[in-house]
Amino acid sequence: MKSHFFAYISKIRWLHRWGLKRNTVTENVMEHSWEVATIAHTLAVIKNRKFGGKLDANAIAVAAMYHDCSEVITGDMPSPIKYHSKDITQAYKSIERQAEQELLSLLPEELKPDFESVLIEEKVSAENHVIIKAADTISAFIKCQMEVAAGNQEFVKAEEQIKQRVKAIDLPEVKYFIETFIDSYNLTLDELLV
Repeated sequence: MKSHFFAYISKIRWLHRWGLKRNTVTENVMEHSWEVATIAHTLAVIKNRKFGGKLDANAIAVAAMYHDCSEVITGDMPSPIKYHSKDITQAYKSIERQAEQELLSLLPEELKPDFESVLIEEKVSAENHVIIKAADTISAFIKCQMEVAAGNQEFVKAEEQIKQRVKAIDLPEVKYFIETFIDSYNLTLDELLV
């Protein structure tokens, strides 16, 4: 059986995020997924090393890498629309679940069990999902900070709102990540090399 699965999900590189905002630097879903995967992996490692966790950091990274693949079918729904009302949120979540199943169906039968646990959000353990969601929020905050630093006032309100969402995450590994790594994102390459 030939499969279009990877060719299909590779198209997430053409899906731009933050579609209702003027962007100084565009961000596509593939870039975002990589950043979320690296942050989620790091959050899991921090939890394990510093806070007595027993997470599978590699499994979390893989699930994070695939967390937005369904958007190749649904597109990236901007948050103000996605969460505009309970009805819209429920409808979109239903569409996302259907899109996940459609993607899974593109794989050869013998591979489906291995991919189901990373493609189907409901199959990701609750503990792993919390870490991935935290990483997703941190990634959004980093994007907003970058836009505001570039003088893009379009992101000021979003930066304030997402900063509050990050602060509200009650995970010591998130606090550690923010205190240890976040300020460096505001530095230029020359400043990082000093």
